[in-house]
Amino acid sequence: MHTSYAHTPQSRPLSGFTIVELLVVIVVIAILAAITIVAYRGISQQAIASSLSSDLDNASKQLKLYQIDHSAFPTANDCSATPAANTICLKSSNGASYAAFQINNTSTPQTFCLTALKGGINYRITNDSTPVAGTCSGILASGDSCPTGFIVVPGNPTFNTNDFCVMKYEAKQVGSTAVPVSQASGTPWVSITQTAAITNSSNVAGCTGCHLITDAEWMTIASNVIGVASNWTGGTIGGGSSALYSGHNDSSPNNALAADTDDTNGYSGTGNSSPSNQRRTLTLSNGEVIWDLSGNVGEWTSTNILGGQQPGLAGDTGYAYREYNNPSLLWNGLSSIDQPATAYPGASTWSHTQGIGQLNSYYGETGTRSLLRSGTWSGASGTGVLALNLNYAASAVNANVGFRVAR
Repeated sequence: MHTSYAHTPQSRPLSGFTIVELLVVIVVIAILAAITIVAYRGISQQAIASSLSSDLDNASKQLKLYQIDHSAFPTANDCSATPAANTICLKSSNGASYAAFQINNTSTPQTFCLTALKGGINYRITNDSTPVAGTCSGILASGDSCPTGFIVVPGNPTFNTNDFCVMKYEAKQVGSTAVPVSQASGTPWVSITQTAAITNSSNVAGCTGCHLITDAEWMTIASNVIGVASNWTGGTIGGGSSALYSGHNDSSPNNALAADTDDTNGYSGTGNSSPSNQRRTLTLSNGEVIWDLSGNVGEWTSTNILGGQQPGLAGDTGYAYREYNNPSLLWNGLSSIDQPATAYPGASTWSHTQGIGQLNSYYGETGTRSLLRSGTWSGASGTGVLALNLNYAASAVNANVGFRVAR
């Protein structure tokens, strides 16, 4: 007898992804997502850069057209207020403001630098350049970059200077090399003669034309910072009890100090705070910040004065500190560009209480001396941006005298 059996489907276990397979899929998706995001960001940044470049190029053309019509570039204007007379307001295509600064109506030729920020990207343009990544900080209007650690100083025809670069910090020596560097860390390079400072100033890495700062360049900076109200304790230039910040000069501590990478920490190391006049930072009209132009250590310039030409008082018997507003002070053969009145109108009527420093000289000096500027950590009232010490020959060495390089 034949027996038939009904065939029923055999039950099978349900199949699915293993943990390993799921991980592989997740990783692949993550990689693809990352590639997509990076590609999108790249395209987005390129679009932003292209927009900034186009806007700055158009702004540059507007400035040049304005210069043709008015024979001068407009003054800086950030579009946040009603434009002043004879100025133009430069805006991007989306209405965002652009700050136009380092426009120098007194330099020859006239210069400008525009900078713009959008989506975390900075772009700049100068007179004769195309838009490039970066800001105007440390960039001359010609488009040339200042050496590392240098800032841009607006030129001043009174001192026959065009825009130039100068060390943001006093020169430092790293190790035993003869290469000056401008950096916040470390104490200033001191115990160096003027002669050696002149020689070593040309050794700054990657800098053709670097030299020990001249007195004309020093006075250009001094004149500039004097005219910026925020550099005065009371916010008023030369007025009332307001004094120009004169740096570390109170012997507390009794040594030279390193600087700080944070420009808002201008009292670094002094143990002081606002409203003390011991602040070590001064701001230029173009927004650049310079450290220890006054105080900390005295600074050589490359300029000298011959014997028989020193200012002072008739009948001097030796070196002494004098107030610039002393009515009996005789300027003798000191060039006018080295005198306070040239640096700022009315400065010759100020005393050390305005924070400009004093003059140390000897009217009867017969030897050649160097123009030493600034003042030291223990200089007290003699320290300031216009302080002038004529008691040092080029071969002199002092533990509280250093230098600064310009280009």
